[in-house]
Amino acid sequence: MSMTVYGAPLSPFVRKVCLCLIEKGLDYELEVVMPFGQPDWFRELNPLGRIPAFRDGDLKLADSSVICQYLEERHPERKSLYGADAQQRASVRWLEKYADYELAPLCTFTVFRNRVLKATMGQPCDEEKVQQALQDKLPNHFDYLETTLGDAPHFLGEQLSMADLAVASQLVSMEHGGETLDGARWPKLTAHYQRLKAGAAMQQLLPRELRTLEKIGAKR
Repeated sequence: MSMTVYGAPLSPFVRKVCLCLIEKGLDYELEVVMPFGQPDWFRELNPLGRIPAFRDGDLKLADSSVICQYLEERHPERKSLYGADAQQRASVRWLEKYADYELAPLCTFTVFRNRVLKATMGQPCDEEKVQQALQDKLPNHFDYLETTLGDAPHFLGEQLSMADLAVASQLVSMEHGGETLDGARWPKLTAHYQRLKAGAAMQQLLPRELRTLEKIGAKR
């Protein structure tokens, strides 16, 4: 029985879990469950009603970071995405958390939500909040990530990790909302994102996401 991810393709947290599965070479199915108007049975998977949820046989899990760390520990024979030692694992978990808790409120829940999701619900975009996120808040985070990345191709040097996938997942949402990194100001982070975006794993997901955007009538 293959593993199942429950959630919406445009969710950065669903995206992160799917990228983890693809990078580890694990078969999975995506069952589309939207963030709102969920079926009653979904609460059996996640009593909080948030996406993604996950099933592996009889095991039910929620929270993207918990799911990805389970996959790492459940399949140690596959490519590691959390590093080789305690120091690297701590660094990856910190950056994954940074992406989920600092970038997500701005890239996804401000830029993407206002520019894309609100339009599909017939609600006005709060462009003032979008600009505040872009001009006042996100630059400090991008400065930090630019410095942390340094001259390496990935946050763990030569090794791809969940830190890379988590950060890129949020930047994809920002791009769906019509905004991209300033390559002149953050050249290293921009190059990092472009590498991840062009990679085989992301390229498995992006066509589906673009079709979803087109289906809901989102302008990019």
